Amino acid sequence: MNTESLAASLFQQLQQGQGLQQVSQQLGLDSSQATQAVGSALPLLLGAMGQNASEPQGAQSLLNALQRDHLGAGSGAGGFDIGSILGAVMGGGGGNATNGAGILGHVFGGQTSQAAEVLGQKTGLDSGRSSQLLAILAPIVMSFLAQRFAQSGNAGQLSQALGQEAQQSGGGIGSLLGGALDQDGDGQFGASDLFKLGAGLLKR
Repeated sequence: MNTESLAASLFQQLQQGQGLQQVSQQLGLDSSQATQAVGSALPLLLGAMGQNASEPQGAQSLLNALQRDHLGAGSGAGGFDIGSILGAVMGGGGGNATNGAGILGHVFGGQTSQAAEVLGQKTGLDSGRSSQLLAILAPIVMSFLAQRFAQSGNAGQLSQALGQEAQQSGGGIGSLLGGALDQDGDGQFGASDLFKLGAGLLKR
């Protein structure tokens, strides 16, 4: 695998296709707002997944979910097909593979509303749009990870890759997310440091 982060790679694919345009239309945002919002949300999602996958049991559980629900989702002739996933998510089809709210419940350990609030503070979106954006992106992230890791069946490789997402924040994304993901109810995110990673995606 190359050194490009998972978040940056997925963000690039969304830019190259019609993904960002579809998201902006769905949420009623202009292209600049959508770019900033998606660029902030992807590291948040992947960093949270990295926190969950930092323990072997969590990594195996995530891998099982990828293999069970997401391996075939969004697969087209060219492989990973963001357009078809977005269509299913926005159209309400696809079952577990496109159940964004359900995925977020697992990823954030019951702290989805706090995650949406922090995203909103960073991007200027209201809480409803922030929640909707996370729910749209969560199935895309899961399908993206499934295409990369589910076939190999290597939970350690998945854990390592997601762990690198947290480390690329410049230090601390794992611990910052930990307060929200340890399910003790404190909901502390540390927003300013957390979203330094998201800002990095927008600079090319």
